[in-house]
Amino acid sequence: MMGLIGWSVAIPTLLGAALGLWLDRHYPGRHAWTLALLVAGLAIGCFNAWHWVTKEDKAMRDEREDGDE
Repeated sequence: MMGLIGWSVAIPTLLGAALGLWLDRHYPGRHAWTLALLVAGLAIGCFNAWHWVTKEDKAMRDEREDGDE
């Protein structure tokens, strides 16, 4: 499970960095797209992992409560 959580954070982070590098090469400007999109990808990945872990935790608690009845 921890590997899946790691990948759910790593993939959006790497995609954000790749898109940022592409934008910096093709549309150079004052601001670094790479850093901004890397942070955005990391935030999206962390939210995704948090959401998934919360959903799994709720499912485990519901299963445990159903077994107690």
